[in-house]
Amino acid sequence: MFNHGVRRRSMRIITLSEIPVLFLRLEWVKAKPWLLPVEYIGRVWSVSNDSTVALNFNAMPAFVTALWTSLFLGSALMQWTQSAPLKIADRCPGYTASNVQKTTGGVTVDLTLAGAECNVYGKDLHDLKFEASYQTDSRLHVIIYDRDEQVYQVPEFVLPRPTGSTTSDESQVEITVEEAPFSFTVIRKANKEVIFTTRGSHIVFEDQYIRLRTTLPNDPYLYGLGEHTDSLRLPTSKYVRTMWNRDAGGVPQGSNLYGQHPVYFERRDEYSHGVLLLNSNAMDILIDNDDGQYLEYNTVGGVIDLYFLAGPSAMDVAREYSEITGRAAMMPYWGLGFHQCRFGYKSVDEVAAVVANYSAANIPLETMWTDIDYMDNHKVFTLGETFPIDKMRGLVSKLHDNDQHYIVMVDPAVAYQDYDTFNKGKEADIFMKNGDGSIYQGVVWPGVTAFPDWFHEKTQDYWNSEFLKFFDAETGVDIDALWIDMNEPSNFCEWPCENPGASKGKRSIGERQESGVKKGLPDRNLLDPKYQIRNEYGVLSNKTARTDIIHQGGWAEYDTHNLYGAMMSKTSQKAMLARRPGLRPMVITRSTYPGAGTYVGHWLGDNISAWDQYIISIRHLLQFVSIFQIPMAGADVCGFLADTTEELCARWTILGAFYPFYRNHNVDGAISQEAYRWESVAAAARKAIDLRYRLLDYMYTAMHLQTKDGTPMLAPLWMHYSNDPSTLSIDAQFFFGPALLVSPVTEKGSDSVTFYLPNDIFWDFHTLKRVTPTATETTYSGLDTSDIPVHIKCRNIVPMRVASANTTTALRTKDFELIVAPNGDGKAWGSLYLDDGVSLEQEAVSEISFTYDGGKLKADGTFGYSVNVGVKTVTVLGDGDPVKYELNEKLTGAWEHDVKEFKKVD
Repeated sequence: MFNHGVRRRSMRIITLSEIPVLFLRLEWVKAKPWLLPVEYIGRVWSVSNDSTVALNFNAMPAFVTALWTSLFLGSALMQWTQSAPLKIADRCPGYTASNVQKTTGGVTVDLTLAGAECNVYGKDLHDLKFEASYQTDSRLHVIIYDRDEQVYQVPEFVLPRPTGSTTSDESQVEITVEEAPFSFTVIRKANKEVIFTTRGSHIVFEDQYIRLRTTLPNDPYLYGLGEHTDSLRLPTSKYVRTMWNRDAGGVPQGSNLYGQHPVYFERRDEYSHGVLLLNSNAMDILIDNDDGQYLEYNTVGGVIDLYFLAGPSAMDVAREYSEITGRAAMMPYWGLGFHQCRFGYKSVDEVAAVVANYSAANIPLETMWTDIDYMDNHKVFTLGETFPIDKMRGLVSKLHDNDQHYIVMVDPAVAYQDYDTFNKGKEADIFMKNGDGSIYQGVVWPGVTAFPDWFHEKTQDYWNSEFLKFFDAETGVDIDALWIDMNEPSNFCEWPCENPGASKGKRSIGERQESGVKKGLPDRNLLDPKYQIRNEYGVLSNKTARTDIIHQGGWAEYDTHNLYGAMMSKTSQKAMLARRPGLRPMVITRSTYPGAGTYVGHWLGDNISAWDQYIISIRHLLQFVSIFQIPMAGADVCGFLADTTEELCARWTILGAFYPFYRNHNVDGAISQEAYRWESVAAAARKAIDLRYRLLDYMYTAMHLQTKDGTPMLAPLWMHYSNDPSTLSIDAQFFFGPALLVSPVTEKGSDSVTFYLPNDIFWDFHTLKRVTPTATETTYSGLDTSDIPVHIKCRNIVPMRVASANTTTALRTKDFELIVAPNGDGKAWGSLYLDDGVSLEQEAVSEISFTYDGGKLKADGTFGYSVNVGVKTVTVLGDGDPVKYELNEKLTGAWEHDVKEFKKVD
């Protein structure tokens, strides 16, 4: 079994004097700077990719040893008290089935509590409904909910449910139920394998706690359950995935991060399947083997709303999941260019200087960004003194004249001050409210703030109005796309956060407990549920909005907290459409939920300029693109927090060329890291952008396919070669589009990388020479900081521009070349999608299919989009040297040629 990307670590012993440095390095100082997590006591633990350390108690004073010992014992007691109710839950009675109704389309069952109330974390619900329906041949929907339909369910307007119906005979899976005690089992028909079963464990369904467990094969291959930065293949013992969206600086491993995606893919032999729990409440998902292998959901509310995706291939599962989330939004062509940003540009003149410096360094810059620095004391929809409107408009105008673009950040929090944006929001009554009707206040960048209620019927109009005014093309800041941040929502005020002097608002909370509304049971403890998830910040309301806030319409923040970013994304996308009608609205967000990809892209948050995070970015990225259906994703190149290094920045710049979203961004106070700051990084940037831009239409075509049918534009090796056990744990290599395998250097100070090539035919992308052997590890050495190994998989035709350009607008005037990589039968396939690159609704497009068979090259498909470029050359790969032919064909209609009839090009 190969585990590419994991290096051998050296070990050293640290002393007490070094601990503060380690705290700072690992970002724990943000939470409790005096406390080293007790689970690390006496263990080896990682500081970075450079070394491994262990605590040396012999070097510590006796009182320190005593302190750590007491903390360890206290932690053990806390863990016991947390786990004790779970053991009691094992003895809960479960449910008994009655009125079982089976049809060709599914099963319905009435469920009744099978014994005395358990009430382990709340009050047991006595009467439930179970419904299972075959929606397509590959999708089964199972939902367990309360008979009166009062328990909260994710609103349809957040995630519209997929429709469809089929019969059990047509389905790839079948569901069976046992009546006493009630359980259900989902079985794959093809091999009679159980892919999900609750047999052997009782369902616990309480007003503030649900437990559902399924058994699994030993040592299963599970992927997903994000957002996290843990290994791509999930651990299988004592592993807890907590889901509660939070502002997670440093994107730490083993922690809840910015988004919630309770979906997993599982690979079993030649088959793969997926399972989504559609629930937005706080939850812990436990994967363990202390009582046989199992996966267990523990959530503080909602219902059991499951979708089973039968595949049978991993790519099929991805496409099927996109039918639930909705297809991803297509981004503008220019959005795939290179972007530059930082928190800390102090004036519009400094921003303009960065643009000029990129030009002087001959490094293509497609889009310039500005963080919150442009605002007046960080108040949204304002300009500060060093960003006057005349200079801002001049900057944007110059960028547009050069076919470049401009983006700024907008946070959700509105300064609680006497200024236009706040006053309009207060007048419209669209801010989140406390129980007494006063405006809820938190603390974010501008100080005391109010937060828009995205559930309010007037918030869209309010948001549109602010966008139309501030971003007006004639009088305002004429942005081309949008960046939204801090939308978990983040709150700098730690719990309990006092509410300073809010005035009474107009809106009353109103009655919301009528039967059938699916908005939540009455009399719940919305601040401190008995079941405590393993939230990194402790109580649910810490460093975010109070969870007892009731949104307009009666939706509790307790239930909908994880939807806040997704709701802002949807509202902001519509506001951008109002501001720029007919143009694709590119919006990049931090907080996400299933379905967010239909509106926005996602940057991977506030990472650290460190080698371990450079590597982690790959698996973090693959979650979003290949599983969560948010293809426009990428990490901050060179890292955001702390100082980068020249070597790291160069390596990250070349890796970032294979992110769908490609942006250099760093924090105020760190050293500058624009690509022109070091000559080696500038060289890497020129090489990386040249390569990316020549492949931009290949990438654009792959993105378009994902927006149409869900086929991931990036994927881990196991999704392409799921029958190869060596691929299943690899998370530092990935496929870029259908044809190109990327294997970056992963170690500091190294000029080599060892990577795995599956048992197939591959060519080195840079030399176009065939690579042998395969199905083994291969090592490349002598790689400078601008080099990255890339390989072409057989059976593919890769369309590329013949040359790069300084902007994507200029790039679109370049001809194409085709790289043909045949399989053992001499066949290959490829595609090319062409449109105007910006319009939401395209008047005409070209969707061209290329096929190669034994020397004959054919172009077919639709040719609606008018272009003045063609295919200049075709290069055919084989066992020996590649052979390049001069083709000079147009892309305005179908054609077919025997390439050997054309002139060879030296």
